[in-house]
Amino acid sequence: MEYKVEELSSVKRKVNVQVPVEEVNAAIAATVALYRKDADIKGFRKGKVPSSIIEGRFKKQIYNEATTDLINLHINEILSEMKLAPLSRIDVDAKELVKGQEFNYSFSFEVAPEFELPEYKGLEVEEEEVEVNKEEVEAVIERLRKRLAKFIVIEEDRHPEEGDAVVIDFEAFKDGKPIEGVKAQNFQMTLGEGNALPEFEEIVMKLRPGQSGEGEVVLPEDFINKELAGQKVLMKVTLHTVKEQKLPDIDDEFAQKAGGYESIEKLRKAIEKSYMATRKELARSVAQKKLLDELKAKVDFELPESLVANHIEQKIAELRNKLERQGKNFESLGKTVEELQEEYRPEAEDIVKSQIFLLAVAQKEGLTVQPQELDVELQKIAYATGQDFATLKNFYEQNNLMVALKDKVLADKAMNLIYENANIKLVPPGSEDEQGKESSEE
Repeated sequence: MEYKVEELSSVKRKVNVQVPVEEVNAAIAATVALYRKDADIKGFRKGKVPSSIIEGRFKKQIYNEATTDLINLHINEILSEMKLAPLSRIDVDAKELVKGQEFNYSFSFEVAPEFELPEYKGLEVEEEEVEVNKEEVEAVIERLRKRLAKFIVIEEDRHPEEGDAVVIDFEAFKDGKPIEGVKAQNFQMTLGEGNALPEFEEIVMKLRPGQSGEGEVVLPEDFINKELAGQKVLMKVTLHTVKEQKLPDIDDEFAQKAGGYESIEKLRKAIEKSYMATRKELARSVAQKKLLDELKAKVDFELPESLVANHIEQKIAELRNKLERQGKNFESLGKTVEELQEEYRPEAEDIVKSQIFLLAVAQKEGLTVQPQELDVELQKIAYATGQDFATLKNFYEQNNLMVALKDKVLADKAMNLIYENANIKLVPPGSEDEQGKESSEE
């Protein structure tokens, strides 16, 4: 086997491979031998079937497997000799082996661009100090109170108000006919939280318990049923009960129910500690981004298009899933896939440039990733997405995603190294915003 490498660009390589007849015939013969070993054909003992019969019976499978196995063997050998690690999938342009004929094919892939790293240690960067005020802690307390609130059925015969919970039946009609899927019985909702259309809540708030009413409602443009999106429908509602929200007192009993704390003061301390940790991580991330942006501005290199495209498609997939969870359709955005691809391109290019830069730092510093570190990262993903760890790990392994995960961990390590070797100047909260405001006014 002989090969020649073409440098199509600073990040794109094409390898042209020439395979002599002898190697072609040997590859086919080896695959025939494997089939012959296990073939069970009537009239012959297992493993004793003539090769010509095996080849005739299983020709399509044999030649397909022989071609695939030979190409994979060559790719591994060639990449090892070239000392290259493809950043993208490998695209193969090949036909099938033909016995007695020379075999020519090519494969292409993208690699990381070569560039000179600027000095990335000892950089100056400002980072905001972290503080939490009393009002923020009390706001969390109020949210916890609402979460633990009880709704008590009111005896008073009155119209429901914002903040009340109501139990209702409702059904939508269009041209006098009920709309399938837009109805419910004994449905409980809280008024004034923005979970229902304002016109719908107005119908409910005009009723008293036991009364029925109706009114026209315009369905939103992103309504999950595309045919009804933006349409005016008649909504019929029956109000069964009105419940008043009763918030728990702020005391030690509340602290115990809210999070198992012995006292309300310990609950407040825990909230403050959580706020501090979150804000410290955020301030660190902002400082890291400033360091990385400063470093990226000093280098210029071509970006592998496949990596950029992968990030764009990932963003579009995340958007599609988010809309589906909200009961909205993709078309409600009013944008084509092509328009979204262009919209997400700058962000994707920035992510890819960051990754390539950080992986170059990781390589220079000799940073490595242990298998257990990948497991920790997968456990975080499994916890965040509610998936089983073993199932998720198997998915990553079967879909060749472990290399990308390893690169992410390496990039994170490189970023931490840059941050830990920086000269960090702590500044009061909000001072960076003021500086940015002054700069924009100038």
